[in-house]
Amino acid sequence: MRIISTDESSFAGELDRIKNRRSSVPEAVEEVVAGILDDVEARGDDALFEYTEKFDGILLSARTVEISPDEIESAFREVSADDVNILKFSAARIEDFHRRQIEESWSYSDDEGVKLGQILRPLERVGIYAPGGLATYPSSVLMAAVPAGIAGVGEIVLVTPAKNGYVNPLMLVAARLSGVDRIFKIGGSQAIAALACGTESIPRVDKIVGPGNIYVATAKRMVYGKTGIDMIAGPSEIVIISDGMAEPEVIAADLLSQAEHDPMAGAVLLTPDREFAGRVAAEAQMQAKELESPVAAEALENYGAAIITADMDEAIDIANSLAPEHLELAVENAEDLLSRITNAGAVFLGHNTPEVLGDYVAGPNHILPTGGTARFSSPLGVYDFIKRMNIISFSDKALEKHGLKAAGFAEIEGLEAHKRSIMIRLNRGKANKTKNSVPAM
Repeated sequence: MRIISTDESSFAGELDRIKNRRSSVPEAVEEVVAGILDDVEARGDDALFEYTEKFDGILLSARTVEISPDEIESAFREVSADDVNILKFSAARIEDFHRRQIEESWSYSDDEGVKLGQILRPLERVGIYAPGGLATYPSSVLMAAVPAGIAGVGEIVLVTPAKNGYVNPLMLVAARLSGVDRIFKIGGSQAIAALACGTESIPRVDKIVGPGNIYVATAKRMVYGKTGIDMIAGPSEIVIISDGMAEPEVIAADLLSQAEHDPMAGAVLLTPDREFAGRVAAEAQMQAKELESPVAAEALENYGAAIITADMDEAIDIANSLAPEHLELAVENAEDLLSRITNAGAVFLGHNTPEVLGDYVAGPNHILPTGGTARFSSPLGVYDFIKRMNIISFSDKALEKHGLKAAGFAEIEGLEAHKRSIMIRLNRGKANKTKNSVPAM
């Protein structure tokens, strides 16, 4: 884990390296994904099942690709009652938070007879992608499906790869608890292709949400336009701002909690206390060696950094420039700093709020913008499963008053048919008035 000060000449380059750790996709990945997308669109199930056999080692058919009700019931028997209760508790917390995001349709009218408004409609069908290869994340199923259900989505479809033909029963339990309607044991970019285009077995969806590896993320980006997507998820990341008063082993543990996801995960400490930075870095190295998986240690070596800032103000500025997925304010009176945080997917306040609480039981969504995209995007929420339609209604009086202005604007833009659309109504209205004003004989 690098220790670097902001006054060092190499600092700017190191910060850019962390920011841009997945700024581009290798050309080979692009080519592979493009080929899969085209093939699945052209050949449907045949291509889908061929790629699933090639990449996941399982042979599927239209009869076996979908998880049956019996398999779901069996999953509940395989999962311990304690684990089911944990999933239920988490689902309830997620539901309680997300119900507060519900919006209502609205409209208003003015004295001239103009009525304007917006009508909200839920998406008809949504696809959730849940990783199931190196690791399985039932928490991500809950985070995606619960708000979709609250939004009123008509049908929620889950795709997740089967390892050795087997889907982790925790994933199936989470899917049932969160209101998923159909589950398919497919993954990778071929699953994204199937959701985007539809096949004989997989229904086409209006939007795809959920995280995945570089092939899944690339596929989501490429199918945008055929279907909606939530975001392009990159490697996980955490930034911690500390004034040096926290326990080094606690901060190190929090950094590792995200580093263990991916060798490309970012784990950054920002502090003005040089001695504290050194102690955290040493503690992180030690704790990483104690973990069974080498992933966290690799991530620390690749993209871990303890950055020594001139003061807390500079630490906040750097955090905002990184726009991290997760930001911990490991300081006393953390809420005092919150007003100055402008870019983060989720902010965790104080010494008692590790990021891991947000992953599982806090309630807010843990599907968050990564790679600096928190500058312009938001956590997944109920609003991601809603579409808005603008409503416009003009009375005769309103058309007469404002029509000429609209026709004039059309003339400014050189659009003759636009102008005609207004003028033909205004002229007809004048003609009708003249006709109605002629005295009866």
